[in-house]
Amino acid sequence: MSVEVWPSVTPAQLSSAVETSQSRELDWLIEELHGTLTNLKHGLEDCYALLAPIDPGSTLVVSTSRNEIVKGTLTRVGTRIVKGSIHIRMRTLPHQTLTIDPDHPIHLAPLTSLHTLLTHSIDLLGLTLSYSYPTSHNPPPGIKPQPPTDTPSAEFLAAQLRALSQSLTEASSLLKGPPLTTSDPSWTTRSIASSHFLSSPTHPPQHLHNGVPPLSFHLSIQDSCLVLWLRSLEPADAPVNFGTKLALAIGTTRRLEHDEAEKMFGFCCADDTVHTHSHSSLQRSQSHGGPLAGLSAVDRHTSFPVATSSSEIPLSGRRDKKEVDVYVREKVRVGAADPSLLSLSSKLTALGHTLGVARRNLAAVMGEDLED
Repeated sequence: MSVEVWPSVTPAQLSSAVETSQSRELDWLIEELHGTLTNLKHGLEDCYALLAPIDPGSTLVVSTSRNEIVKGTLTRVGTRIVKGSIHIRMRTLPHQTLTIDPDHPIHLAPLTSLHTLLTHSIDLLGLTLSYSYPTSHNPPPGIKPQPPTDTPSAEFLAAQLRALSQSLTEASSLLKGPPLTTSDPSWTTRSIASSHFLSSPTHPPQHLHNGVPPLSFHLSIQDSCLVLWLRSLEPADAPVNFGTKLALAIGTTRRLEHDEAEKMFGFCCADDTVHTHSHSSLQRSQSHGGPLAGLSAVDRHTSFPVATSSSEIPLSGRRDKKEVDVYVREKVRVGAADPSLLSLSSKLTALGHTLGVARRNLAAVMGEDLED
């Protein structure tokens, strides 16, 4: 039994018909992408608005649960912390209150990078729409409108969508941050500068050794939440008095346990600027007394400034500074849920799914494999 097509179709005619059908399908899909890209642009503009510096901003409660080690509030406006007051009652430091200087707001590096990515993505979509659909879209300022074309280039659209996908993926990863089970390693280079805080005239800033402050105040983003890290620091060569050695020996005093208790960090100091980088993990020798890392007793009664940021110091200049080895005596992590960042993360995830569907459809019609 055989099947014949009437009227008869030659292989050349069949191939031509298939190509015509695929071309029509591609043209239709590109026209449909116009609406998808427009919706993506509007969605990104909504995300941009959530990160815009609009007063009064978001006031976040920063407090430890089940105790009062850390208690206070921070106000975020856009990518900056513009005001706030944090009461600190750590076991290894005297009780103190840090108040942010309104004239020196804290810039959050992850949100600054996120703002840049959103701006880039919106501009990218604007240029893509103006070049691919010039008759239905007003180009960005400074960009000449392109002459109308019959069909936008599918290869051009695929390349633009791939670049946009990379930007959205990076933006989502910035809000995700490092895993909750691990410490944010950026604290070693981005602790907040003491110039961002108001100092008390009755307690002038004092430093432990070579200008190194004993408190590291660091802000990061994890799971779309603002996270405050406080670390009490102690120079590795700090002498331990006989009473402390005896208390450690008989067990009346013990070191506080945390995941950085046995690690040494090197501080490079210059004037009032401090930055850190991590050494490999080193075991402390109790036979020689060891540092005061993690001791619950406080032997020094001074006013403690906070570690200075070095994010703006050139790397070449950092290597020339003298290192001061320190241990982390005590570490506290406090998370503060930010509704705007949570909403921003959800919107970016949804936009990423929409973009992924558009890219897969375009790749299937073009007969290409989708590249991540």
